[in-house]
Amino acid sequence: MPHSMFLGSGVVQSRLKEFDVTEGYVDPSVCLGSTNGEVEYRPSLHAIRGCLKYSIVELALSLFTFALFVNSSILIVAGAALYGNPDVGEADLWGIHDLLSTSIAPAAGLIFGLALLLSGISAGIVCTMAGQMVSEGMLNWSIRPWLRRLITRSVSIIPSIVVAGAVGRKGLDKTLTASQVVLSVILPFVSAPLVYFTCRNRYMTVPSDRVMHGEDQTQTEGVKMKNNLITTVIAIVIWLIIAVMNVALLVLVGLGKA
Repeated sequence: MPHSMFLGSGVVQSRLKEFDVTEGYVDPSVCLGSTNGEVEYRPSLHAIRGCLKYSIVELALSLFTFALFVNSSILIVAGAALYGNPDVGEADLWGIHDLLSTSIAPAAGLIFGLALLLSGISAGIVCTMAGQMVSEGMLNWSIRPWLRRLITRSVSIIPSIVVAGAVGRKGLDKTLTASQVVLSVILPFVSAPLVYFTCRNRYMTVPSDRVMHGEDQTQTEGVKMKNNLITTVIAIVIWLIIAVMNVALLVLVGLGKA
């Protein structure tokens, strides 16, 4: 989801500072992205490389273990139990719950509902933390954590309550579909700057004054860490596929076929 990119960037910043403080490269009093006259923190090359390895391992484990097996199990169970069922095409969340309960076991429907609840809770946590990263990092706007949680929860819950009270079950189903379409459409616009920045030396070069003793001190112009050619091509191709699929999605939604 688009907001996960902002959250990931914000989490990495605190890891970089913790690494440098632990290793004694910077003083603990420095501030992340300071704009009020305090000492602003800039990560060392050693911290960047150390946290980069950690982030790669973390993402690989989460994507190719938990996410892979969970999504695969969903497809396998749905294909084995619901394939060929004429009611699947028009089923909403309630219909899917009923189909799972009758086709597999009542426990399957219960697990499905519990999974939806937990996914909603986790999405709310991610959105709240991502909102903090955006408001503090881009807008320089800091508010109390409890107030931020209250605003985020209100923005997400109140429209759902209004829709549920006004149009009921069908309205909730259409709202859910619309929200997924909006998230899909936003994704290319959020990911495009990320691909662009990571492919440019202008943004991906560590200045020579942040290269510590024992590192690449011979490179007086800094250490370039932009994506190599293969990674750049793969990133652009994936971005194009996502963009084309989103255009197709909008066309299908407009034609009433999605």
